[in-house]
Amino acid sequence: MKTGEDYFRKAEEYRKRAEYVRAIEYYGKALKESKKESDITGMLDCHLALADTFRAKGDFVKAKAWYEKGLDLAEAMDDRASEADAMSGLGLSLRALGEWREALKLINRSQAIYKSLGDRHGEAFSMWAKAGTFRIKGDITQALKSYHLSLDMFRKLKERSGMAYSYCGLGGSSRVAGEFRDSERYYKMANRIFSRLNDRFGLAYSYCGLGNARRMHEDYGNALIYFKKAGTLYRKIGDRVSYAYTLWSVGITHIMTGKLESAAGSFKESLAFFQQTKDPRGKIYCMLGTGQVDFLRGNRGRAGKAFAKALEQAGSYGFRVEKGYAARLVKAHARSSGIPMNLP
Repeated sequence: MKTGEDYFRKAEEYRKRAEYVRAIEYYGKALKESKKESDITGMLDCHLALADTFRAKGDFVKAKAWYEKGLDLAEAMDDRASEADAMSGLGLSLRALGEWREALKLINRSQAIYKSLGDRHGEAFSMWAKAGTFRIKGDITQALKSYHLSLDMFRKLKERSGMAYSYCGLGGSSRVAGEFRDSERYYKMANRIFSRLNDRFGLAYSYCGLGNARRMHEDYGNALIYFKKAGTLYRKIGDRVSYAYTLWSVGITHIMTGKLESAAGSFKESLAFFQQTKDPRGKIYCMLGTGQVDFLRGNRGRAGKAFAKALEQAGSYGFRVEKGYAARLVKAHARSSGIPMNLP
């Protein structure tokens, strides 16, 4: 007869190997047993683990629901550490759904709890989470600063995985800041660590970043090789959001090499995933991509509408970077020049 703990251990093994579907199945079994055993701590662990796993595979709506249940349970048990974990995770899920303001509040609250508990690992994690939230907001200066802080914190803890994820964050933020050489350097450092740790998700993340770095250097052939490596891993893992962003990058690469049919196909596939996962930022990027394809095909009217809609939506969510890209494309459209644009 298996206990909730037995199922939980098995689920953890699956999650470590990024086999998220199997992990969710076994966390579900663990939760069922924990309820039978009246093991409230076990139930709380299952709630947070299910939330983390749904978030890892890009299912932010389900992740949000599980974090909220976990937070209620943690508060009822007066388990401060778990409260902070649930708040951090909830913040990460909300920012992926475009609610970065609320995310920032939750992550700041979790950081204060970690500090009061003397949990240095939790503090480092919440700093990393905050950095990514600044990036989504479009405050790249603050994002870079915060990623450097999380990197230093993880380095002091000799936490290599945290260091590698901080390098990835620095790689992405540096690319948006136009520092393409720095971006590539950070992604290479992350890739080396992830290879040693055999972290499949991290490897996919760094491959996608290296592909984007090559794309910004106009080395489109090697960019596509990296995107293929990233896409293969994301598909195996079942992470729809990260795969969707990879497809978007492939689409932009095809635009820059004049393969408009392929570009349109990539954006269509990418958009379908963003709609499934309710990622507003991803949808805006797809508008900017398909708008460029329409413009280059001579469908100027449709392109103009896409750019204007992207500008309006980026503004309503407070996404500064995407608003800037949309504004540039609106201007280029009005001038009838400057497209294709190799958006970072």
